[in-house]
Amino acid sequence: MKIKSIFVLASLLFISLNKADAQFYVSAMPAFYTSAGNIGDRLTMDIEFGKQWDVFSLGVELGKTNFSKHENVDTTLYTEIHANLNVFQQGKFTNTITIGSGYIFNAMENIMFEATTGIEYSISNQLHANVFFGTYYFSGKSTASNNNFFGISLVHFFQKKKKV
Repeated sequence: MKIKSIFVLASLLFISLNKADAQFYVSAMPAFYTSAGNIGDRLTMDIEFGKQWDVFSLGVELGKTNFSKHENVDTTLYTEIHANLNVFQQGKFTNTITIGSGYIFNAMENIMFEATTGIEYSISNQLHANVFFGTYYFSGKSTASNNNFFGISLVHFFQKKKKV
């Protein structure tokens, strides 16, 4: 019963958000952890697909928590749901706040939360660049940790078709 209710609520949310005027986007985001380690330990990267409604966007990310070599099973692949709010805009600059929740496949600390802020620059209507910093919070059954990071992103917005 619980799963059916969640599915119905998610479907209604998706339908209502789909009716609003919005545009789709894709974003690539490399970032570096501020903790110790080699480049492979510190590099994280993802690609995000989503939809933006005015100052709010919602996206799904696919990524890797790091690029270290692994002996057996890769424990770095993750997926995350992102909510982003454009808080303040001045000319071509926007201050952004992002929160996210995700899952890291095969990892002991498999639950992931994110809090990020950044400054986005609108290069054009279709292309934006963002400099950001934030923290990933990882949690498992018996351990938890966090990692601060900073990075850049490039976002491509797909233009809305003009209504005739």
